[in-house]
Amino acid sequence: MQPTAHAFKEVSRQKIADPDLQRALLKLKTDFRAKRVQVVNRLPEFEALRDEAKKLKDHVLENLDYYLETFERNCTAAGGQVHWCATAAEARDTVLRICRDAGAKTVTKGKSMIGEEIALNDHLEAHGIKAVETDLGEYIIQLRGEPPSHITAPAVHLVKRQWTETFRALHTASDLAPDRPLDEPRQILDEARAMLRRSFFAAEVGITGANFLIAETGSTVIVTNEGNGDLTQTLAGTHIVLASIEKVVPTLEDAMTLVRVLARSATAQEITSYTTFSTGPRRATDADGPKAFHVVLVDNGRSDLLGGEFREILRCIRCGACQSLCPVYGAVGGHTYGWVYAGPVGAVLTPALIGLEEARHLPEASSFCGACESVCPMRIPLPSLMRKWRERAFETRVTPAATRGAYKLWAFFARRPVLYRAGARAAIGLLGALGRKRGRFRSLPFAAGWTATRDFPAPEGLTFLDQWARRR
Repeated sequence: MQPTAHAFKEVSRQKIADPDLQRALLKLKTDFRAKRVQVVNRLPEFEALRDEAKKLKDHVLENLDYYLETFERNCTAAGGQVHWCATAAEARDTVLRICRDAGAKTVTKGKSMIGEEIALNDHLEAHGIKAVETDLGEYIIQLRGEPPSHITAPAVHLVKRQWTETFRALHTASDLAPDRPLDEPRQILDEARAMLRRSFFAAEVGITGANFLIAETGSTVIVTNEGNGDLTQTLAGTHIVLASIEKVVPTLEDAMTLVRVLARSATAQEITSYTTFSTGPRRATDADGPKAFHVVLVDNGRSDLLGGEFREILRCIRCGACQSLCPVYGAVGGHTYGWVYAGPVGAVLTPALIGLEEARHLPEASSFCGACESVCPMRIPLPSLMRKWRERAFETRVTPAATRGAYKLWAFFARRPVLYRAGARAAIGLLGALGRKRGRFRSLPFAAGWTATRDFPAPEGLTFLDQWARRR
């Protein structure tokens, strides 16, 4: 996926004016917020689990090399093959080589953010291999030629009418009637299932992501609600697992600790419908499963984060809760962020992976209300990390000169309390006098971002600092 994060401001204006998107996003915000509160309240130890999960991931990051090597050793002992890839290009080429060795013409894919990150589908298609997304949300956006807009709900930006229109336009199988009913969600689901079954049985290779890698057993774990991941990895002759290096955990018990906070944060469920563990290829006594099992471990910039000030973002378990409750994401949607990761997690992770020059707008796209940090199951201080990117953008002159000049002017007064208070009193007094008749301003210099959509209220009294001092 070619990054377009630099166009955040322009794209956001278009998205705010899109009525279908706004209707879809409203449902996400209202439904998820209420359901998450309910499911969390049913688990009294949820906050203690968050603390345990944070401690666990911090321990893993401190000892990442040890646990990755342990995972490789145990995965190999179970008959699997582990491939180490430093870059996205290495990962793409590794997957392509495995697919060619398997004689693949069609591959099915379970939902995988790392697959999106390395642009795997485009690479396979360019080399004559058809890649079919099997998660329902991923399937519809693949038909539409769109990237996912949310980590756990990739098609959350669409309303039902758009699903129907897409299926009618792009499902061209001869046994589908042009006037078939697609008015109800169940009808849409049944048609998708019928179309995807053909791919499941045709695929020579199945590719999934991994929510966790278990070092002690060499196993991989995926959590899904549709069962597509199970069909992807059991029906094909070769199973490829794509995972970034920070997904490893020490033990099975540790994995289940994270599963307990993941489902509640991702989809407001106590546990997802399917939690699937895979350990090596099919054994002689197994009823099904792949003949070959490959795990492709992808670094792609993670090692650089380990020793730096943004290390805490590597605790992320890709639940998407920060996106679901972010007011900025809720206004503009995921595609506005211009790359794989949207919302608060994208505002921190994207600059690290594609460069601050391309993604400088993302850390600024926050109200700093703190909702993202409050719901993050791994207690990642997302607002603090966004502030650090803002500081770095200023220090490295990525921030435009006019903006830096405004910051410096404000800092000059902020470091001089007497001047700051005198200036604030003068500004409040002037605005109060000019706006006393109407009580508001339709436009103001340097405030177009506010007055373009709302009036600016005229001040009526003292400055905040003066009121604070008087009340004390």
